[in-house]
Amino acid sequence: METIWKKLYESARSVMNGRKISDYVSAGEVGAAILSKSGRIYTGICVDTCSTLGICAERNAIFNMLTNGEQEIDKVIAVMPDGKTGAPCGACRELMVQLMPDSYKDIEIMLDYENERVIKLGDITPEWWI
Repeated sequence: METIWKKLYESARSVMNGRKISDYVSAGEVGAAILSKSGRIYTGICVDTCSTLGICAERNAIFNMLTNGEQEIDKVIAVMPDGKTGAPCGACRELMVQLMPDSYKDIEIMLDYENERVIKLGDITPEWWI
């Protein structure tokens, strides 16, 4: 496995701190890390609410990247509470496509860390609706 995937996995795990914030909000059960095209790593956690105000860890990491002046994604990893990894949800995929409409298909996603299975966003989002 490429060393960068290990670093991304560890970065995502390092921000996870699943906790109840209030009766209506929990945070940190899922962690994500984004590798930008410049080589910087940005992290984020999920924030779950009793309404639609929450956010996925991947989008949180993307917004962190945008806050820091970057907009191009190279690699994405999301770590679930059990330590396994998985694919981004539809909203996260859509944001990545809209950020990089000409090159989103090349974004690499760690689908299964244990088995070193990496896919490209274009494989799971082959046709964009616009």
